[in-house]
Amino acid sequence: MPQLSAIILAGGEGTRMKSDKPKTLSQVLDKPMLQWVIDALRKGSIKDICVVKGYKKECIEDYIATLDYPIDTVYQSQRLGTGHAVMMAKDFLNSHKGDVVILNGDAPFMDTQTILGALQLHNDKNSSATVISANVDDPTGYGRIVRNANGDLSAITEHKDANESVLKIHEVNSGGYWFDSEDLLSVLNKITSNNKAGEYYLPDAIKLLIDEGKSTQAFMADSSDAVLGANDPAQLAELNDIAKAKYDKYPY
Repeated sequence: MPQLSAIILAGGEGTRMKSDKPKTLSQVLDKPMLQWVIDALRKGSIKDICVVKGYKKECIEDYIATLDYPIDTVYQSQRLGTGHAVMMAKDFLNSHKGDVVILNGDAPFMDTQTILGALQLHNDKNSSATVISANVDDPTGYGRIVRNANGDLSAITEHKDANESVLKIHEVNSGGYWFDSEDLLSVLNKITSNNKAGEYYLPDAIKLLIDEGKSTQAFMADSSDAVLGANDPAQLAELNDIAKAKYDKYPY
């Protein structure tokens, strides 16, 4: 069994959450969203975990200090995109060969079954990168999953860059990815910030691997809930409503 590790992106400020703490510490069923993600990983025996902290990093540090198992952390002092966040964890990647899953810390319904299902496909196809996708009723704003004739991933096309045919695709990027750690490290420094936001985007790493002819896949989650996060109190309330309908209590 190859070594498995995880990086959780938890640097977001969540300016619209009307909270004085990092967004990932907002609670769903009385548990921080970050804890949902950590527990989904640990339930899948993925216990080498690095959390990328940013806004109010001391809150993340204080929370992790309450856990009875070790979690690594790194600090992203400037929030310059998901690719930049992973760059901050380069030392962690270098010390954890094998496969790494990168997840958003504000996606509480990214469950163990989905994470391990994506890993199975990733291994079966000897893939350099496997994005976790979901089929959603309204894909507006999401990156679309474009597949080739063989069903392999050929592109992740952002909504703003999509043509008419791509806009009709309802399979979208969840923001969760499996990578071969060494393949990811080989392209991480090649990601550029040549875009309107001046940020480094992790999907660009997948494009670089595709351009190199590496195998890339997309694993569709059973439930569209896998893509859900919260950017404001109303969306957080919606996540809590969904969780109450799905679970009698916190599931892990």
